[in-house]
Amino acid sequence: MSKLLEVNNLSISFTQYVQGLNRHDSKVITDLTIDVDESEIVAILGSSGSGKSLLAHSILGILPYNSHVTGEIKYEGQVLDQELKEKLRGDEICLIPQSVNFLDPLMKVAEQAIGECRDENEHKEKKLRQREIFDKYGLDESVDDLYPFELSGGMARKVLLSTALVGNPKLLIADEPTPGLDSKSVKETIEDIRNLKENGKGVLLITHEIDVALKTADRIAIFYSGYVIEINTVENFKNAENVLHPYSKALINSLPRNGFNLTEGVQPLDEGPGCPYYENCPIRLDKCEKNKPELIDHEGVMIRCFNFEEVNDGT
Repeated sequence: MSKLLEVNNLSISFTQYVQGLNRHDSKVITDLTIDVDESEIVAILGSSGSGKSLLAHSILGILPYNSHVTGEIKYEGQVLDQELKEKLRGDEICLIPQSVNFLDPLMKVAEQAIGECRDENEHKEKKLRQREIFDKYGLDESVDDLYPFELSGGMARKVLLSTALVGNPKLLIADEPTPGLDSKSVKETIEDIRNLKENGKGVLLITHEIDVALKTADRIAIFYSGYVIEINTVENFKNAENVLHPYSKALINSLPRNGFNLTEGVQPLDEGPGCPYYENCPIRLDKCEKNKPELIDHEGVMIRCFNFEEVNDGT
């Protein structure tokens, strides 16, 4: 049986011209492999500004013209070409975008949440669903006729959430759905996403908030410097001893409840010839400097590290 979503060896780069006519290709995502099944939530966890949102834009076919994409994306076993992406997005595949700028400034927010309808009956059904969701997020009927510029930041984000939930997608891509929301709305958003899973939907959650990932996802993929370096179950991510990559361990140990143990170093901006974590890695080998590890399967865990057994032996 095929997965709902399969992303294999996806790389994304952008062509830029600097200092006149000097062409520069900037790679943002490299060799990304991940999958999402029905009734599953997979979180992509990485720092802000690391390029995680480009994965969502690639799945939907909305990358800018100067992008270059290699690799393969499949939906229900079928390769997602541009024509199929345009057919499915907003219907079977829905996006909760990161920025409120995705809202149309010239359209009232209720109609944006309802979206396109085939006939009057479908519009009536979606209108009832839109009002139900708006009420759940504390948006009363007076909000329906407002334009995006009349909303607060939190209200606009709730409208974005509603636009995805009004429909009945098989796959929901939630790109940073919780920033700007109060704690009650964050809890409701997590519950809504988990309810989609219970109803057989697949969810790709893109976030930099580790607590949201831990409370929502079934599996977590760690995104570091353009690479996925580990994919493990959420249960294993609750304890640093149960994850394999040294960065994953450092990330968990840096949480306040685990002693706020910070490590030195930053993510590299430029891609080097070796492992992306080489400069900051406490268990690096000589070969790590010039060679990139592949993402491999180790007892059901996907790991990108030459020496992960060393860190997990405690030697």
